[in-house]
Amino acid sequence: MKILGISFSPREEGNTETLMARALEGANSQGAETEICRAAGMDIHPCRGCWSCFKTGECVIRDDMGELGRKMLEADGILFGSPVYFYNITAQGKAVIDRTIALGHDGRALANKVGGVIVVGGSLGLVDAVKDLYFCIVLRQMIPANFVAAYASQKGDVKLLEKCMQAAEELGVQ
Repeated sequence: MKILGISFSPREEGNTETLMARALEGANSQGAETEICRAAGMDIHPCRGCWSCFKTGECVIRDDMGELGRKMLEADGILFGSPVYFYNITAQGKAVIDRTIALGHDGRALANKVGGVIVVGGSLGLVDAVKDLYFCIVLRQMIPANFVAAYASQKGDVKLLEKCMQAAEELGVQ
């Protein structure tokens, strides 16, 4: 079993990645092969809305989304993790989510893969970010797993939230 964690955080080793790492540790404990990808470190352009992928099954944009998409297709489960910026997921996350439209075709579908969510916010927007990531999971006909949502502002704050850290590990075990 392969579990892919995709972090939409531009901050390396921040609260989102801390929870993601803990979830992947939980998956590892069950024998899963895991990998984390940082969308912020990739060259992923926004969707052009050209709909070429509807005709060909492939996106015409040549960037790092091709490789990330391949990893998503190979995974049995995907964890999406994002901090909350301006009341929702980050721009990096939105670009990835928009580009998954090219992965919605026969033989290239995310359908029946398990999808989980990790979201960290300082105040408002937590619910909206969780909702939008779950909306993506449902639209791509994935199987929704649980989610972990945390309020944490400063880098490392989430490590002080013992129940939250445990919930992240349990998410990976699922």
